[in-house]
Amino acid sequence: MKEVSLFIPCTVDLFLPHVGEATVNLLRRAGVKPIYHEEQTCCGQPALNSGYRKEAKVAAKHFIQVFGDDETVVSPSGSCVCMAKFHYPELFEDEPDWRRRAEDLGKRIYELTQFLVDVLKVGDLGASFSGKVAYHESCHILRGLGVSEQPKKLLRAVKGTELVPMEAPENCCGFGGEFANDFPDISEGMVSLKVERFLASGADTLLLCEPGCLLNIGGYLNRNHPGKRAMHVASFLDQNGKGGNYGN
Repeated sequence: MKEVSLFIPCTVDLFLPHVGEATVNLLRRAGVKPIYHEEQTCCGQPALNSGYRKEAKVAAKHFIQVFGDDETVVSPSGSCVCMAKFHYPELFEDEPDWRRRAEDLGKRIYELTQFLVDVLKVGDLGASFSGKVAYHESCHILRGLGVSEQPKKLLRAVKGTELVPMEAPENCCGFGGEFANDFPDISEGMVSLKVERFLASGADTLLLCEPGCLLNIGGYLNRNHPGKRAMHVASFLDQNGKGGNYGN
């Protein structure tokens, strides 16, 4: 059985452990064995976004040391994948050896749905759900990784599910990491518009692949529209594949 190394981002580890559990279950269902390095820590993205390049490089070097020998690394967070794949080489532009190691690792790290569809050629994970769902195109996943069709392919294969269109699904939800903290009023306006468009779509559930977006949109829904929910695609596919219940 093929082994893949699992990178669990901070937001999942601290706030959304069910997304990590679902990721493990989906990988196993797809015929691979996930392994977990307990010494893994943050990828360094929050530090870099805040201007702390020195601290980000420390985190990046640790990440490379932990995952550098793995054949494949998979994560349920596209923003973390973008950090390792594109920003690590930039961080080490003056350190050729570390830059080489970063570029090499970047060729072997994937967002979850990207890995399932593009690498494993999985199209159907055996899930079923009677209802309508919409899909939010998270910024890093869409613009950074070019991942858009992959999660939707998996969702269209869910028996009984109708994937309905939503106006401007590619527009940012207003999270943006530090952006939501530094500009809360603007962020609130952006997420309220995202939710307004989700409600107008007629979908029962809004699905996405980025933990940060899930915290932002899910929190807004809980406060203002408790009858609606947002879910990570991994949780949705896993929960409806084996009848489990991991929450939102």
